[in-house]
Amino acid sequence: MKLQTLREEVLEANLELVRRGLVIDTFGNASGIQRESGLIVIKPSGVAYDQMHPEHLVVTDLNGKVVEGGLRPSSDLPTHLLLYQRFKDIGGVVHTHSEYATAWAQARREIPCFGTTHADYFHGPVPVTEPMPTEDIAGEYEWNTGEAIARAFRDRDPDAIPGVLVANHGPFVWGKDPGTAAHNAVVLESIARMAYFTTTLNQAAAPISGALHDRHFLRKHGRNAYYGQAGEKK
Repeated sequence: MKLQTLREEVLEANLELVRRGLVIDTFGNASGIQRESGLIVIKPSGVAYDQMHPEHLVVTDLNGKVVEGGLRPSSDLPTHLLLYQRFKDIGGVVHTHSEYATAWAQARREIPCFGTTHADYFHGPVPVTEPMPTEDIAGEYEWNTGEAIARAFRDRDPDAIPGVLVANHGPFVWGKDPGTAAHNAVVLESIARMAYFTTTLNQAAAPISGALHDRHFLRKHGRNAYYGQAGEKK
């Protein structure tokens, strides 16, 4: 993929977050990676969305060194970097402070899979990270946020569960490219909203059955998304 094409995809992903009401002011960011070169394109810090053009986006390497662009990259860049380093199959990352997903993050509650909409996109509950210790907050906070996410996925498949709630912060979501990551962020906010109303209407609501969950996830993503090429459960 040409770097200019990636710039345009990342800009469109950022603008989609605005169109869908997932960000306010300059909060939130989307990025994408060109895997063959190891270059990352990310939203600049503090630039209004309605003034943003492809040339405003910042290009860095996987160590965070700016290689193109005269603006500062998003302050969340270290989190994006760590996710690209640890989750080798992802091509785009999105961070928002969307209302319902952030409410679950602030409550430090994972989002249970109550229905088939959730099951189509997330194979299991959307996890929440452990609260970060004081020393991690006082230190390299954004990098340590990525470490907290990676720890939450020690026993989870990031390809099957393309998002997480960072405790007391908000959601990070990813996908095969920036557009897919933005779409997954839209879906996450929708299922967070539905889960909120589900638990409000029925505090004893039970998650969807495993069989129905598997049926919907596999129908949308294919058997290999869950069982792998060798036929073994991932």
